[in-house]
Amino acid sequence: MSISVLIMTLNEEVNLPACLASLSWSDDIVILDSFSTDRTAEIARAAGARVYQRAYDTEDRQRMYGLTEIEFKYPWVYTPDADEITPPDLRDEMLAIARDPTRPEAFFKARYKNMFMGRWIRRSSLYPTWITRLVRPDRVRFERSVHSRCIGEGPTGELESHFIHYSFNKGLEAWYDKHNRYSSVEADLSSSRRLEQKVDWPGLFSTSSDRRRRSLKVLSYRLPFRPTLRFLYMYLLRGGFLDGRPGYLYCRLLAAYEFMIVVKTEEQRQRLRGFAG
Repeated sequence: MSISVLIMTLNEEVNLPACLASLSWSDDIVILDSFSTDRTAEIARAAGARVYQRAYDTEDRQRMYGLTEIEFKYPWVYTPDADEITPPDLRDEMLAIARDPTRPEAFFKARYKNMFMGRWIRRSSLYPTWITRLVRPDRVRFERSVHSRCIGEGPTGELESHFIHYSFNKGLEAWYDKHNRYSSVEADLSSSRRLEQKVDWPGLFSTSSDRRRRSLKVLSYRLPFRPTLRFLYMYLLRGGFLDGRPGYLYCRLLAAYEFMIVVKTEEQRQRLRGFAG
């Protein structure tokens, strides 16, 4: 029993070859492409992957389309991004799960090592961050248009092994483009739901990293000087300074992303009040 693979792509000719090379153990790789204008589809087909195309609207809808409208060879589907590498220990751990028909889990989360300027920025990247990567398509659904969240019919598992994340392979311009889109969605969510959400104060001290992160996000909507506080939290309290110069620069990038959200949130709130730009 092996594992199927689903990768969502848009202009990933830089990242896709290494990603696919680390997945050569799977004989059922599917690329769900958002009409790339580079060699993404060509590279995927040359590697033996099946290529489907769909116009991208939101992350959760794209992922659910891939999981529900495409037929896979195996019950378990691994869902890496194109800028991720799957090491052998993670491969072996997932294959062992797939070979055990008694596993009750609906999906598994994995931690990642975020690479920036040639090194793992462990402290600056909020390690450990758990991301859903191995799923049973018939027992899960995804929600949220950005940083989608998985809901499963059954227990959730955690993988011991890591995947490697190269989020800057396409350069800072691509990183800014992506986070410019993300910040627009986050601002929309923040401006429309800010008064509806209550801070989960006990969650700030939870042993669950997911619950702590959600609690911190809701709390951050209510704090002044968010970009500065984000930098100080990441660089000083989380120990980003121990990651050297790459850690400092990455924490500055996160503060810039937070600033984009703050400005766009205020713009959205002004529009909701009927003021023009």
